[in-house]
Amino acid sequence: MKFHEMNENEIASALRTDFTEGLEEKEVKRRHEQHGYNALAEGEKQSALLLFFSQFKDFMVLVLLAATLISGLLGEMVDAIAIIAIVLVNGILGFFQERKAEKSLDALKELSAPQVHALRDGEWSKIPSKDVVPGDILKFTSGDRIGADIRLIESRSLEIEESALTGESVPVQKNTSPLRIPNPGLGDMENMAFMGTMVTRGSGTGVVVATGMKTAMGQIADLLQTADTQETPLQRRLEQLGKILITAALFLTLLVVGIGVLQGHDLYTMFLAGVSLAVAAIPEGLPAIVTVALSLGVQRMIRKNAIVRKLPAVETLGCASVICSDKTGTLTQNKMTVTHLWSGNKTWTVDGVGYSPTGLFFHKDKSVDPQNEKSLQQLLTFGMLCNHAEMIEKEGEYTIDGDPTEGALLVAAMKAGYRRENLLNQFEIVNEFPFDSKRKMMSMIVKDKTGRKFAVVKGAPDVLIGLSDSILWEDRQQHLTKDLTAKVQGAINELAGNALRTIAIAFKPISQNTVVLHENEAEKGLTFIGLQGMIDPPRPEVKTAVKECRDAGIKTVMITGDHVITAKAIAKQLGILTKDSKVLDGKALSEMSVSELEALVDDVSVFARVSPEHKLKIVKALQNRGHIVAMTGDGVNDAPAIKAADIGVAMGITGTDVAKEASSLVLLDDNFATIKAAIKEGRNIYENIRKFIRYLLASNVGEILVMLFAMILGLPLPLVPIQILWVNLVTDGLPAMALGLDQPEENVMKRAPRHPKEGVFARGLGWKVVSRGFLIGLITLFAFLIVYNRNPDDLVYAQTIAFTTLVMAQLIHVFDCRSEKSIFARNPFENKYLVWAVISSLVMVLAVIYSPVLQPIFHTVPILAIDWLLILGLSAIPTFLLAGTFFARKTKRNMI
Repeated sequence: MKFHEMNENEIASALRTDFTEGLEEKEVKRRHEQHGYNALAEGEKQSALLLFFSQFKDFMVLVLLAATLISGLLGEMVDAIAIIAIVLVNGILGFFQERKAEKSLDALKELSAPQVHALRDGEWSKIPSKDVVPGDILKFTSGDRIGADIRLIESRSLEIEESALTGESVPVQKNTSPLRIPNPGLGDMENMAFMGTMVTRGSGTGVVVATGMKTAMGQIADLLQTADTQETPLQRRLEQLGKILITAALFLTLLVVGIGVLQGHDLYTMFLAGVSLAVAAIPEGLPAIVTVALSLGVQRMIRKNAIVRKLPAVETLGCASVICSDKTGTLTQNKMTVTHLWSGNKTWTVDGVGYSPTGLFFHKDKSVDPQNEKSLQQLLTFGMLCNHAEMIEKEGEYTIDGDPTEGALLVAAMKAGYRRENLLNQFEIVNEFPFDSKRKMMSMIVKDKTGRKFAVVKGAPDVLIGLSDSILWEDRQQHLTKDLTAKVQGAINELAGNALRTIAIAFKPISQNTVVLHENEAEKGLTFIGLQGMIDPPRPEVKTAVKECRDAGIKTVMITGDHVITAKAIAKQLGILTKDSKVLDGKALSEMSVSELEALVDDVSVFARVSPEHKLKIVKALQNRGHIVAMTGDGVNDAPAIKAADIGVAMGITGTDVAKEASSLVLLDDNFATIKAAIKEGRNIYENIRKFIRYLLASNVGEILVMLFAMILGLPLPLVPIQILWVNLVTDGLPAMALGLDQPEENVMKRAPRHPKEGVFARGLGWKVVSRGFLIGLITLFAFLIVYNRNPDDLVYAQTIAFTTLVMAQLIHVFDCRSEKSIFARNPFENKYLVWAVISSLVMVLAVIYSPVLQPIFHTVPILAIDWLLILGLSAIPTFLLAGTFFARKTKRNMI
C-alpha cells in the first residue's frame, strides 16, 4: 500500500514516527545515515585547477602552443612570448567566466533553499530542509515552500501551488483523506504535498515520506542525466575554421620554403620565413577575442537580468528561429489584476500596473470617482472585507501575501482609495466559513458599529446567482427575476469571453440576535451585488519584443497550462496569435505522435492546456523541422525539454533548481523581453566574430601574398621574418579585439535567423577576405617595387616602405570590416575602442621605424615625408576602391 492510500495509524506505523512528539535526535542521525541528506544530486564539479587546465584543450590553442615551441626553437622569443600571453589570457578569461556563472547559480540556489518547521523531541523548531528525514513531522502555512514529499495529516483551508511539478498555476486544495484512485497523477494527490511546491493559502501539518532523489522532484531530475546536450553553432564553426587555417598554414609553409630554396635562398632563412607566415596565417588572437566578445556579452546580459551559464549559449540564441515561451510570469505579469467590474447593469474598467494600488476607474471611457458610485462602492468594499490577502510594500515594490485572486480584489479596492484596516475599524468579523471546492465560495459574518450583522459572500458567479433572491440593480435592491438573471448571465458570459476570471460578490442582512453556526444558514437568500473580472495581464514590454522577434524572422510560440480561451486572448493581445496561426490543446497533442505533430507544428502559435511532459514532444517536432529552438520553463518536469532544446532558458524567480541546472540561460526577472535582448546580443556577438575573422584573415592573406608574389617574380624578400611577426602582433591585437566590442548594426534584428549549418565564410565573407587580401598584398608589393627600383642598393628602405604600407592598409581596412556593405555605411568614429586601438597600433609602428633602439632589431630606417604620401595613397586603395564599386552598384539600382 502506498502512503496516499493509508490512514494516519498505518502511516505512523510504516514510518515508525509519533505525530505528537516527532522524531528523537538520535533517530534523526540514524535516518540521515540511511537516507542521506534531503537534497537533489548534483553532477560532479571540477576542481578549480582542472577547470583552469580545461581551458587549454581547444584544438586551436594546442596548435598555437606547437607554433610557440617552433618559434622559440628558432630564436623568435618575441612571437613565442606573445602567443603564450594570449593563450594565458584566453584561459584566464574562460576560467573566471565559468566560475562566475557557477557562483551566480549557487547564489540563486541559496535563495531558493527553504527552511522548514519540524517537530523534534516534542518541540517545534526551524531547521534547514536538507536536514529533513523520512518520518519527520512538518508544519507549514501560507508563503512556505514545501521541503520534502509529505503525506498530510492536518489541513486547514490548505491550498498549494504545484506548477513546479504539474505546470498548472492554479492552487490545489488539499485534504487528509486516504486516496482510493488507482494510479493517480501528481495533480490528483490531494492528500500529498510535494517538495518545491508553494503554500498559497491556509496551513497544514504532515509527515515526510520521501526526501532527496526519492521525491517526485528528484525522480524527474534523474531524467536529466540521460538528456543530450547540443553542441553550439559557434563551437562547430570555430572548429571548422581551425581545420581550414591549419591546412592552409602547413601548405603555405611548404610552398614558401620550396619556392625560396629553388630560387637560391638559404634553407634556414626560408624555413624561418615559412614558419613566420604559418604563424601569421593562424589568427592566434581568435580564441581570446571570441572569449572576450562572449564574456562582454555575458556581462551585458547580467545587467539586463540574465545569467548565462554557458558562454557559447549567447551566440546560439543568435540563430534561434523559434522561442517556446511559458505564459504565466514570462509573457504575463503573474499578478492577477481586476480590469472589469459589473454591477446593476453598469460596467466599469480600471487601469494600473501590477499590484500597485494606483489606478483610474472608467465608465464608457469616462473617468469616474468610484466612491460616488454606490453599487461599485459595495462591490469593492465587500470584496476587500471578505478577504485574507495582505499588501506588502518594500522599497516601492508591491507584493501580495496570500491567494492571488484575493490579492486582485484587495488591489482593486485600494485603487478606489479603500484600506482594509479602515474597514476592519467599521466592521468586526464575527465568524468565517472558508472556501472549499464543493461550495465554490467563502463567507464572513460581520457586524458594524451599530450592531447590524451581514453575511458577506464571494465565489463562483453561477453558484451565487443560484443562491440569490434579490439583486442590486441601478443602485436599488430588486427581486431577482428571470429577466434579471439572464442579464447577469449575459454579463458573466461577456467577461468570460474576454478571458477574464470572474468572482461574484453578494451579501445578506442577519438579525442581531441570530447566531449563524453553519454556512448553509449564511449562504442563501442572498442579495447579488455584482462581478469582478480579473486576468493575469501581459507584461507591457512583451508586445514590442514579440514584434521585434517577428521582424527578425523568429516565431514566438506560447505554451501554457491555462484554458484555451485565456491563452488565445493573451496571445492575440501580444500579437503571437494571428489569423493564419492555429491553437492546439493538450488533449489533441496527447493523441499525436512526434511525426504527426511535426507535420503541423509550423502552423501552431499557441499550445493550451499543455502538461510539461508535452514540451519535450514540441521541442523535438520543431527541431525535426530544422528549427533552432529556445525553450523556457520553471518546473522540474520542464527540465528535460529545457535541456533537449538548442537553448534552454530557466526562470530565476519561479524556477526550480533542477530547471536552472538544465538551462543555458537563467532569467532573473522571468521576462520574455530579456530573451529578445539575449537574441540581439547573440546576433551581434556572431557578427562581431565574423568581422574580426574577416579582418584577421584578409590581413594575413595580404601578408602571405606579398611574399609569394615576390618569390614568384624572383624579387628580394619584401619583408623579413621579424617584420612579419611584428605586423602580426600589431594588427592582430588591439584592432581585432576592438572589433569584438562593436555596437550592433541598426538592422541586426531585421534579418532572418542564419541557418545553423551556415559556414563562417557564408554571405560573401570568403570573397571579401580573398579580394581585400589580394589587394593588400598587391599594393604592398607595388610600394616595395617603386622604392626598390628607385634605389636597388637600399633594400632595407624598400622593406621599411613595404612593412609600413602593409600595416597602414590593414589599419584602414579594419574600419571597412564594421559593415557588410562598405566603410561609408557606418560612422567610423562610433566605435571609440577601435579608434584608440588603431592609434595605439600606429604608435607601435612608428616606434619601430623612428626609434634608433628598435631600428636594428626590426631592420627599419626612417621614412621620408614624401614617401608617406605614397604609403597612404596606396594603403587606401583596397578599402576605397571596393567601396566605390559598392556605391556604383547602389546608384545603378536606384536609377533603375
